[in-house]
Amino acid sequence: MTRTDAPSGQRTTTPLKELATRYALFPLRIFLGVTFVYAGIDKLTAAGFLAETGSGSIGEMMRGVRDTSAIPALVDLALKAPVAFGTAIAIGELLVGLGVLAGVLTRLAAAGGLLISLSLWLTVSWAVTPYYYGNDLAYLMAWTPLVLAGAPYWSFDSMIRSR
Repeated sequence: MTRTDAPSGQRTTTPLKELATRYALFPLRIFLGVTFVYAGIDKLTAAGFLAETGSGSIGEMMRGVRDTSAIPALVDLALKAPVAFGTAIAIGELLVGLGVLAGVLTRLAAAGGLLISLSLWLTVSWAVTPYYYGNDLAYLMAWTPLVLAGAPYWSFDSMIRSR
């Protein structure tokens, strides 16, 4: 919302709009950070997820999406060591989430989240139709503003920049 300053005729922003603009990415940061921390912890603690075979295992999931993924070679690479791959994804999600929540190397953490979401979209949710039912594409797009803008407020990055 803008208003015209009568004496000079210049447009100015209201304090509320300025405040909203300044902190617009904060809710996205919290949502993505909490979601990725939860996803990482869930993978690390879920019974049977970090296994090569079995119901709900990373190995079974990778074998199930192999032929419908956009990049089967990426799935084949994960299938060479599914437990290591699942552990790496889980730890990556945890680190990305914590980094974004704390605002530590936020752009780098957000780029990691973007890459995880991209890899999951190209493998696990590639065959979802219609495409907008696949959540990995939405996460991929949600990470983009944080890659571009970082965490300018309420973050360790901003504290370091201000010194």
